[in-house]
Amino acid sequence: MPTTTADMNMQYSGSSAPLMSEILTKVNNAKDKFKKIQILKENDSVPLRQIIKGAFDPNVKWVLPEGKPPYTANDAPAGTEHTVLRTESKLLWHFIEGADQATSQTKKETMFIQLLEGLHADEAELLVNVKDKKLNKVYKGLTDAVVKEAFGWNEQYKTA
Repeated sequence: MPTTTADMNMQYSGSSAPLMSEILTKVNNAKDKFKKIQILKENDSVPLRQIIKGAFDPNVKWVLPEGKPPYTANDAPAGTEHTVLRTESKLLWHFIEGADQATSQTKKETMFIQLLEGLHADEAELLVNVKDKKLNKVYKGLTDAVVKEAFGWNEQYKTA
């Protein structure tokens, strides 16, 4: 397991890194809580933590309208002509309440749609569910307790 932020970012520097949606599908398909936690730990990275925190932490408030935005899904096969959430997650701060006060709301919504259109279709759908705080409804067993245990988070979603 990576131990530093640099290790977590370097873990998937190659193109063989699984999509975030693939990792969470493995969690969904795991038979028990122990296995779900193990999968999250094995795939631990700063981007994965950002995505999970954005979905579960009630203090993370998205400034985007709820629901599916009007975007055209990228139908390119995995590993080809699309961006990946692992690298695009660095842009998510623009869409969090209080983080980017220089960009207009209209521009933020346009940027989000462009982000979704660049991502693989499964990751775009995942990100919409993160924004709407519905990840736990899409991926069975991805619960508050599971993510807190996997990442060593306390009630404030910080490392204990």
